[in-house]
Amino acid sequence: MKTEEQIDALEQSLRAKGVEYCMGAYVDIHGVPKGKVVPIGHLRQMAAGSERYTGYALDGLGQDPHEDEITSVPDLDAVVQLPWQPKLAWMPADNAFKGQPYPLSTRVALKNVLAQAAAMGFGMNLGIECEIYLLRRGEDGSLNVPDADNRLLKPCYDLQGFVNQFGWLDKVSRTINELGWDLYSLDHEDGNSQYEFDFQYADALTMCDRFVFFRFMAKHFASEEGLIATMMPKPFADKTGTGAHFNMSLYDLETGRNAFACDPKDDPRGLGLTDIGYHFIGGILKHGRALCAAFAPTVNSYKRLVRQGAGGNFSWAPVFNSYGSNNRTNSVRVPAGGGRCESRNADGAVNPYLAAALALAAGLEGVREKIDPREPNEDNLYAMSEAERADRGIEFLPQNLPEAIKAFADDPLVESTLGKALKDEFIRYKTKEWETYHRTISQWEVEQYSYIF
Repeated sequence: MKTEEQIDALEQSLRAKGVEYCMGAYVDIHGVPKGKVVPIGHLRQMAAGSERYTGYALDGLGQDPHEDEITSVPDLDAVVQLPWQPKLAWMPADNAFKGQPYPLSTRVALKNVLAQAAAMGFGMNLGIECEIYLLRRGEDGSLNVPDADNRLLKPCYDLQGFVNQFGWLDKVSRTINELGWDLYSLDHEDGNSQYEFDFQYADALTMCDRFVFFRFMAKHFASEEGLIATMMPKPFADKTGTGAHFNMSLYDLETGRNAFACDPKDDPRGLGLTDIGYHFIGGILKHGRALCAAFAPTVNSYKRLVRQGAGGNFSWAPVFNSYGSNNRTNSVRVPAGGGRCESRNADGAVNPYLAAALALAAGLEGVREKIDPREPNEDNLYAMSEAERADRGIEFLPQNLPEAIKAFADDPLVESTLGKALKDEFIRYKTKEWETYHRTISQWEVEQYSYIF
């Protein structure tokens, strides 16, 4: 909590930069930013929780129409002046209720688990790989690749497809670096007009704030080009899905040292992980099926998580609750050099706060209980028989949203981490999402059945 003098100093600093309005951006259960905007002269009141909201009007924030309102409390240590509109300052925010942190706020939930990690002497570092499609919406509402020449069957790393959308790529990239996030790589990804931005990892709360802002920013710059940017998990049946891989490690709060990192020669399994790193993975795998609901939270997510794509080739999508080194047929990968683990079933629809809270809670349980993930899997798990995978204890991750919801509902870690209210809210919204989808008559059904029966 900042003092009044510190808030006054921040206000003066923002005024000097041309800021005239402040927005406190909290997220709903989907990870979509919401909030109100106040003139900068009311920053102090906003910081004290002056902005009130009817929770009933928002997805996943609970409350009935007769209940008191929630408030938003901006994080004044994470202010971003909008590069494309410098009169506006963006501040990630938590929700509060009657002066206390609101338990249905997913950012609050992550902070609660980070406090548990701190009590064990750890912080969490997180990097999220941002894959995103740049598309044009047709008059009929369809999504289309905007560059007619971008139709290679294997467009991954294609430089022509990259250069043809350089205007948008440059805007996003320059903004990432102007914000101090340290972009270190970008490329044309495996789908036509799909791109990936990789910037430096940070502490988990900061990275989740940045991911939410990235989606907001990328969509804005796309609109300037007359296009749309989407992190929808699977916008096309015949093209690669959109991942948001979570790269995770713990660090020692006193020294800052990576608690997962060691020389691969000192690791009997050869991946470059300490026992703490392996135990963390053990916790992730123990709760992997439940975590999948948070990492892949939509009906559409499970059209990405398949073994084979529309063309019959292996999809590279993580469908098994398993781990290994650079073997991408596992859902948890330890990249070359070790020192971190990557959960690959996270997709672009993820609410990063919710997923990071549950992943960290699972990993911490693994560390506390010294859960052994067993030996890493280095074979092509797609090509193995069911019997061979069963011998190794490798199970499928959920293959559709209701299966994921059931695993989420049945795992005691979820309620102990999120509380009953937030757990129930997620289940309620995601069950309704599935039921709405299931009752919808698709064009595929019309074409498949109306001429047969």
